[in-house]
Amino acid sequence: MDVKGKIKDNQNARMDIVELCARGDLELVQLHNGKLAKPKANYTFFMKYTKIIYKWISELKMPDGYVSNIARCANNDKGSLYGIKSHDCHVFMEFLLPIAFRSLPEFVWSALTELSRVFKDLCCNTLRMDDLVRMEENIPIIICKLERIFPPSFLIQWNTLSFIF
Repeated sequence: MDVKGKIKDNQNARMDIVELCARGDLELVQLHNGKLAKPKANYTFFMKYTKIIYKWISELKMPDGYVSNIARCANNDKGSLYGIKSHDCHVFMEFLLPIAFRSLPEFVWSALTELSRVFKDLCCNTLRMDDLVRMEENIPIIICKLERIFPPSFLIQWNTLSFIF
């Protein structure tokens, strides 16, 4: 969503990309005046879509007792979410993430949807052994897909997810 001060996609992360992996689409570009420009990543929204998502969240209606009033947490003017409780974050990760981020390119959206599915399966009331085995097999594949999309600094936190199993 490209929220200033909250994103891990900064200039230092883009410089690390040169050293850690070959990702020409995310590397900083030298301008003719000597400054460095950060090209728009394929996982970020254009401002038009960001406003649509915040408007959608602000108009979202959920059943009573399911989540707190998540619509009040969206600030359309500043383009941010605030005051979201942990359960609301779980609901967003498990159910709303694939819907909200559908306008991203297909390979980005499908990886985020798979991640959402893992959280949904992991947080269900009953876990079966075959589901855990399937998740254990799928998590490294999902992390690999996410590594192809996001800068390495973003994924340092996600790699701890693979050690859960």
